[in-house]
Amino acid sequence: MSSFWIKVVMLIIVAHFIVGIGYLAFKLSPKKKDKDEKKD
Repeated sequence: MSSFWIKVVMLIIVAHFIVGIGYLAFKLSPKKKDKDEKKD
């Protein structure tokens, strides 16, 4: 495998982790709408 393809695969892996962490942070963050609905 050439150095180019190794860099491409590493970039995909790093991007996947960044997107996953961002998605988890978004899903786990408290939302005002959720709190308002729970009070009712």
